[in-house]
Amino acid sequence: MGNAPVKEVAQAAAVSVSGTESVAAKPKCKACCACPETKKARDQCIIERGEEHCGDFIEAHKKCMRSQGFNV
Repeated sequence: MGNAPVKEVAQAAAVSVSGTESVAAKPKCKACCACPETKKARDQCIIERGEEHCGDFIEAHKKCMRSQGFNV
């Protein structure tokens, strides 16, 4: 009989964890390793043309980072 409350608490915790995961996806890697293609293009553009001329590359990288679960 002592196990019933523990089982209920475990089930409630599982529900709250799964509800949290569906709302905000957790990043699968570190930010430095995410989206290498868009990061390289963004960085190259900034080096060659300056940040003010690379809005499309910057936004593409932000979109990729968001799709990987980062809040940018």
